[in-house]
Amino acid sequence: MEISATLVKELREKTGVGMMECKKALTEAKGDIAKATDILRERGIALADKKAGRIATEGLVESYIHGQGRIGVLVEINCETDFVTKTDEFKIFVKDVAMHIAASNPLYLNRDEVPEDVIQKERDILRQQAINEGKPVQIIDKMVEGRVEKFFKEVCLLEQPFIKDPNLTVESLLKEKIAKIGENMNIRRFARFQLGEGLEKKVCNFAEEVQAQTKL
Repeated sequence: MEISATLVKELREKTGVGMMECKKALTEAKGDIAKATDILRERGIALADKKAGRIATEGLVESYIHGQGRIGVLVEINCETDFVTKTDEFKIFVKDVAMHIAASNPLYLNRDEVPEDVIQKERDILRQQAINEGKPVQIIDKMVEGRVEKFFKEVCLLEQPFIKDPNLTVESLLKEKIAKIGENMNIRRFARFQLGEGLEKKVCNFAEEVQAQTKL
């Protein structure tokens, strides 16, 4: 099948991948843009894995404030060169990750950061839930491990569905950006602050306050 230059250009603009790779993917996909995009995504992830061992010490610390100052995020994302930090592609990615953290409230970067005692406590709770639900003993352990996997996807940033495209995890998005930009990148650390979080709020009963004042 003859692949037109227009089709190649369309795929390149959509994915940011080079012309030759786009043409190869389109040829393999027989001109189907969606299939070609999937092929490039798979190859991009493989390419990102190859770059993962390269040192990334440049980057940006980005802040994001949401809800009239009620939620604030700081995130550090590293890349290999100062040149990349100045590109719109990198800046937008960093901002998107900060926004995602504000919206999805991850507790850890990845599952390796989750303390073992936290995981064990979660297993114990999930096991008791399964017992209370009357699940057969022989399947409880399998159920618990499945629910622990779900727990990781809820609390670990890299495993969460990306807020702007739930079909991608944050880790998949990161690997796509590595392939597109051509440098190793990593999300190093983040902090999320929510106004009043952890503080005990005083609950006032307005009616009781009025009654108390009338007795003075």
